[in-house]
Amino acid sequence: MATATAFSAHLSSLFPFSTQSHSHRFHLHCRLSLSTKPSKLLLLSSPTPILKRAIIRAQPEESDTFLFTGDEVSVSAEPAPVSDSAFEGAPFVPPSRPEGFVAPPSFDDGPLETEDELAAAYEEVYGPAYSGVSVLGNDIYVMDSKVKKITGFGSKTKKEKVKDGFEERVVQVRRVTKVVKGGKQLHFRAIVVVGDKKGQVGVGVGKAKEVISAVQKSAVNARRNIITVPMTKYLTFPHRSDGDYGAAKVMLRPASPGTGVIAGGAVRIVLEMAGVENALGKQLGSNNALNNARATVVAVEKMRQFQEVAEDRGIPMEELWK
Repeated sequence: MATATAFSAHLSSLFPFSTQSHSHRFHLHCRLSLSTKPSKLLLLSSPTPILKRAIIRAQPEESDTFLFTGDEVSVSAEPAPVSDSAFEGAPFVPPSRPEGFVAPPSFDDGPLETEDELAAAYEEVYGPAYSGVSVLGNDIYVMDSKVKKITGFGSKTKKEKVKDGFEERVVQVRRVTKVVKGGKQLHFRAIVVVGDKKGQVGVGVGKAKEVISAVQKSAVNARRNIITVPMTKYLTFPHRSDGDYGAAKVMLRPASPGTGVIAGGAVRIVLEMAGVENALGKQLGSNNALNNARATVVAVEKMRQFQEVAEDRGIPMEELWK
């Protein structure tokens, strides 16, 4: 009897419900419920084993026992959240520095960069500038229009091509139109191949309202896309290669000395401007001049020298043919 009375007093302290004085004893019948009504759910915040969502009902019955139906679950005590007001006025104590700590120098304490260093860094990122001065020794006319204007007193403006070691060859000039709301706009598209005949070649395309301007634009575009053609001492390709661009397919084969360049169309112009003297070329797809020229460039980029392959494999070059 004393045990039941103490247990009921403990439950009264845990659950805030009012108890009336009755002559009979209480019988608490608890069961699990899936109901989500907050009025019937009593959750305990005690770290002791509790019941999951237990509905406690007091029934006036003559009984000395307390029946609990449900699984007891141990809930670990979670620390109570600490508000920011608890730290207001607390002094901040920085951590102590370790032994042998050396403070890094400030960014502003270092020496300032010179103009040459700034120009070199700018040129390394963005290329040569149009000022006519190259700090790194690059060609200052690579990104220019390749036309130098010379003016004289009493004479009209003259134009002179700047000699940078590259020769230009016009592959095709076509008249193209663009249909707009007010009618048609007439332009000229030029395809130009530039090369130094020493292994450097590039293909470019440009469009303008005049033929001369279109050729100049395409020449600048070709100089921006310069590639290196691998060649042997007999001025031919080191091995076979095939390339395609769009619907155009090009086949390139090396040839013995004295054969010459046996190719046609844009393929022949690209090989001649690159300096190849003995090679075989064939167009296997479309007859488009621009696509065939770019397909030739793709085929050339796939070629590799024997020395490069030997270095990648880690063997002498003589063992490549064994």
